[in-house]
Amino acid sequence: MPSPVENLRLKLVDQVRATFNDQASGQKPVPPSDEALFEKDTPIRRVHADLVGMMTGGVRALLLQMLHPHALQGVLDHSNFREDMHGRLRRTARFIAVTSFGHRDDAQKAIERVNRIHAKVGGTLPDGTPYEATNPRTLAWVHVTEAQSFLAGYLRHVRPNMLGFEQDEYYRQFAVIARALGADPVPTTRREAEALFRELRSDLRPSAQAREIAQLVLSQRPKGTPAAVQTVIGAEAVAMLPPFARSMLGLQTPVLAALPARAATWGVGRTLRWAFKQN
Repeated sequence: MPSPVENLRLKLVDQVRATFNDQASGQKPVPPSDEALFEKDTPIRRVHADLVGMMTGGVRALLLQMLHPHALQGVLDHSNFREDMHGRLRRTARFIAVTSFGHRDDAQKAIERVNRIHAKVGGTLPDGTPYEATNPRTLAWVHVTEAQSFLAGYLRHVRPNMLGFEQDEYYRQFAVIARALGADPVPTTRREAEALFRELRSDLRPSAQAREIAQLVLSQRPKGTPAAVQTVIGAEAVAMLPPFARSMLGLQTPVLAALPARAATWGVGRTLRWAFKQN
């Protein structure tokens, strides 16, 4: 019989899997494949395997993406995010899992499915400007915010001493997915990512709708997730935002709660890595 400690570990694993998989429809975790797009123990698979780094980074990326008028309008016009924020986040997480760890054929199918969806997403901004989800520049913003944010979460909560060449390799690997989705330009190093982020920042605009979505993202709590965990994840994501983004979204810099939130997040991350037997 499993020991009490092992029972606790298995229960925690089940809770996490229930959060990230639609078990009601029979969805199961993505099994790691030896024939994935990326080899085992390479930067993209290490970064994308850490739950806390990905959760904090994912929230940070989504907040930044909503500052882009085209990305924002696509969500407003073609998404039921208000009724199913958890579902949207879960689908994004699954796409990352499939393309990072799944068999390359499944990864390609997932990419093609997203491209088909994007091909149907378009409309006009309030000022009459047309937008399309397939716009390479918009996709470049979505990609660079995700790449920078996922890596920032990993550096902050797992490996602050990750070597520079490993970080550059992470960008080179993630670029494979970004190009397949139609993003252009796509950074392949830290320096290129920083330059692209600065360039695309001129496309951003503050808005009441972006602030609304920010509050929804920070207040949503997937079923089964302790409120305290959601609070610290949100606080860490906001703390990792650049000051200009916090200002545009009307968010306050965590001050008094910053150190407790970071310590709590570190503890959650360590517990999850133990539960999933990650180094």
